[in-house]
Amino acid sequence: MNMNGKKMLITGAAGGLGSTVSWAFARAGATVYALDHDAEKGNRLLALGSAESPECIARMHFVRGDLSDLSTLRTQLDALMVQADGIDVLINNAAIYPSKPIEAYSIEEHQLVQRVNADAALVCVQAALPFMKRRQTGRIINVLSITLHGGWADLLPYVTSKGALLGMTRALARELGRDGITVNAVSPGAFPTDAEKIHPDPEGYQRFVLDHQAIKRRGRPQDIADAMLFLASEQASFMTGQTLNVDGGWVMD
Repeated sequence: MNMNGKKMLITGAAGGLGSTVSWAFARAGATVYALDHDAEKGNRLLALGSAESPECIARMHFVRGDLSDLSTLRTQLDALMVQADGIDVLINNAAIYPSKPIEAYSIEEHQLVQRVNADAALVCVQAALPFMKRRQTGRIINVLSITLHGGWADLLPYVTSKGALLGMTRALARELGRDGITVNAVSPGAFPTDAEKIHPDPEGYQRFVLDHQAIKRRGRPQDIADAMLFLASEQASFMTGQTLNVDGGWVMD
């Protein structure tokens, strides 16, 4: 997909999926603002560009930001939008995923997950909207999770936050369509990223995943990047309010 001249913001950009998506968009010609709270991971993200062309490397910009501090985040994003003269594509990818039984969570822990995973996504949307509305075009992509369909224990706040993002996707799509802005979601399956490190039995989990998928290989981050490039492209201009499951045929809606 050709992203020449496009500008995009992605949160959680330095993680396993986010870093691949970030470089895929830069490779396709987009100027990428890669937001993450972890400066060390941000440096690793930039180091991944060593094999890229100088033009591609010049399009990648790491932005350190804390999604749990919504007020500071909004101030930071407002300044970024002015500096960049707005963005064309917003990908709300960042998430935290503590794992423990329901009764072990404090309400503060639950609220923190909602703040980072869902509330910060809305802050990003609100910062980007004035510029998208002015141009009467834009792409917003929210990242959901296969856990919304059940099958995983000990992830209550995370699953709740992804349910909020699903509702947000549909509400935004309905309201923003008149402004030429599409809002869709990508729902990854069980990808081998840092999130899997919470599982005590990696080999057993690998068997569990492959048993449930129709396609008998593990997903690759590039599979997610390809889906997002499609949703950000003109080829997807008549799609909005939809969820694209990229899960090897695990969930078939």
